This record gives sequence, C-alpha cells and structure tokens, in this order.
Amino acid sequence: MTVQQDIETQLETTFSPAVLEVTNESHMHSVPANSETHFRVVLVSASFDGCRSVARHQQVYAAVAEQLAGPVHALALHTYSPDEWQAREQSAPASPECLGGSKAEQQ
Repeated sequence: MTVQQDIETQLETTFSPAVLEVTNESHMHSVPANSETHFRVVLVSASFDGCRSVARHQQVYAAVAEQLAGPVHALALHTYSPDEWQAREQSAPASPECLGGSKAEQQ
C-alpha cells in the first residue's frame, strides 16, 4: 500500500468524509522522483461542525500520526464542515508554488 493510500484509509475510517481528496504533491518539491513526502488534503466532514481550524488540524494529525512520524514531510490541510464546503462552492485553494529549500540551492 502506498503512503497516499494509507492516509486515505486513515482519514476515511476516522472522519467518514463527505469529500476526501488526497493529492501527492511531492513532484512539486525538491525531492527524488516518485517520492511520497508532500500531500494536500481536502477533507469535508460533519465531524468538523463547530470546530475551529486548529482543532480540526489536530484531529487530522492524530489520525495520520504514523505517516507524519515517518515518510510524510508536509501536509497541506483544507478542512471544512459540509455547510462551509457548500458556502465555498465546493472548492479549496490551490497549493502555492514551492520556494525551494533544496540543499543544492544553499550557499
């Protein structure tokens, strides 16, 4: 099973989401080819009703703690309640461009 599949399984099990998008964005960063280190997660769940953003992120971090302790370096989270998702017209912001950070770029 891939890291992406592990994340998807954990989030499905924990949140029973209305919407779940897990995207491997590692190719956008200074990592070896075929890496699974940088992910973008869009998660819509009734579990987030009445929760602040920080509490939502803490819940997600707890659900994928094993992956965060190992191969995952970065996790971009976009967490919404179903009502918030509808108000956003079912869209989440795009990830920003990588600004570097490669060892080759350090002087």
